[in-house]
This record gives sequence, structure tokens and C-alpha cells, in this order.
Amino acid sequence: METVAIQGLSMSLRKQTGDFLDKPVVRRFLLSVIIANAILLGLETSQEIMAQAGGVIAALDSLCLAIFTFEIAAKIYAQRSQFIRNGWNIFDFVIVGVAFVPGAQGFSVLRALRILRVLRVISVAPSLRRVVEGFITALPGMGSVFLLMGLLFYIGAVMTTKLFGASFPEWFGSLGRSGYTLFQIMTLESWSMGIVRPVMDVYPYAWLFFLPFILVTTFAVVNLLVGLIVNSMQDAHHQEDVAATDAHRDEVMAKLVAIEERLNTLK
Repeated sequence: METVAIQGLSMSLRKQTGDFLDKPVVRRFLLSVIIANAILLGLETSQEIMAQAGGVIAALDSLCLAIFTFEIAAKIYAQRSQFIRNGWNIFDFVIVGVAFVPGAQGFSVLRALRILRVLRVISVAPSLRRVVEGFITALPGMGSVFLLMGLLFYIGAVMTTKLFGASFPEWFGSLGRSGYTLFQIMTLESWSMGIVRPVMDVYPYAWLFFLPFILVTTFAVVNLLVGLIVNSMQDAHHQEDVAATDAHRDEVMAKLVAIEERLNTLK
């Protein structure tokens, strides 16, 4: 009996801990700590500020880390094996765990990785979480678009290397240089006055290649990527709405069952 009572008490404490972490007030507090920690890490980049208040900033940063660590520990206690089944929990665990890597305080790269804690705002804010989930959902479709983009760049790089490589070796002298130049053209960074017009001075009909390339890659393919991401975000939002509706329905049904059981006991 004592073992059963202890197990029941433990389950009750875990449920209370999980409910506490899910409270809107706690989520807003964690969000404010994340933002404050981001500001502190930004202040650390100023030598003047660190010279005047370096000790205070370091202490506050340690306090923020302690809060994050306590939250992760509480989640592990409340969810136990379910903790690792949630991708966002793993994300938070890795982000916070970077600070505990041996030698993290001695290497500038590992110290710089502390700014990754700011990314925890994604797991705390539902709207940002939907954006990331939509992006991840769109990855399979984006793979096909990237493959199409790669084919277009490969064809374009071969053509430009053969057509313009002899006169403009710095831009089209090799397959790699041609690919990089075409990527710059796709981003519309100095594509006209910087690259295309000088090429057209030597090859007047070069626009017959560059204009269709820009229209296909910059406007058509990029819009395909945007459309895939938008559709995936809408699907993720719809799934979240369906899950919320199902949860509310289950809650209402549970209340109705409880009311029916009370009525039956009164008869």
C-alpha cells in the first residue's frame, strides 16, 4: 500500500509540474528570460560595458542559465520518457546543454554558441513554432525544387563557361566560377551594370541567355519555394487547430460523462 501511495504521489507531482510549466504566466516568464539573456549576450560584445559591469552581466547570465536548466530538469521529471519524443524538447536540451560542454568557457567559438539560447524563443512562442514546423514540412517538396535549381545552374554554368569564359575568365573561366556568377545574377546583386552589360559589350546577344535565366530562377523557382513554405505553414496551422478542437471535444465529453455518472448516483 505504501508503494502504491508513493507512486500515486509521484505521478501527482509530475502532473502538477507539467501543468505548472504549461501555464501562460510561466511561458511568458520564460520568454522574458530568453529576451533578457539575448540582451545580456549582446552587451558582452562591448568592451566598455564589460569593463564597467562585467561581473553583474556574468552573474545575470548565470542566473538565466540556471533558470533554463531548472526548466529542462522539470520537463524531464514531468514527462520522463515522453521528453525525448518531442523534437522541441531535444532542441531546448541541446541549446541549453552547449553551456555545459567541457571547456566551453575557454574557447571563443563555444562561448559564442551561447547566443543560440535566443533560438529557444521559437519553442516558447507558438506562432514562431508554426513557422519552423511549416518550413520543416516543406523540406521534401523543396528538395525537388532545389534539384531543379541545381540542374538549371549546371546547364547555365556549362553554357556560360563555353560562351563567355575566354573573354571573362574571372567570371566564367571555370564551372565553379560560372556557377557562383550565376548565383550572383540570380540574387540580382549588380547583375546588370556589374556583369551582364560588360558581357554584352563583347557579346551583344548575351541578353538572350541572361534574361530568361533570371526570369526562370529568380521569379519562377523562388516563388515555387515560397509557395511550398506558405502551404506547409497553413497545413501546420490547420493540424494545430484540429488538435485543439479534438482536445476541447475530449474535455467536454469527459465533463458530460462525469455529469451523467453523478446523475446516476442520485437516482
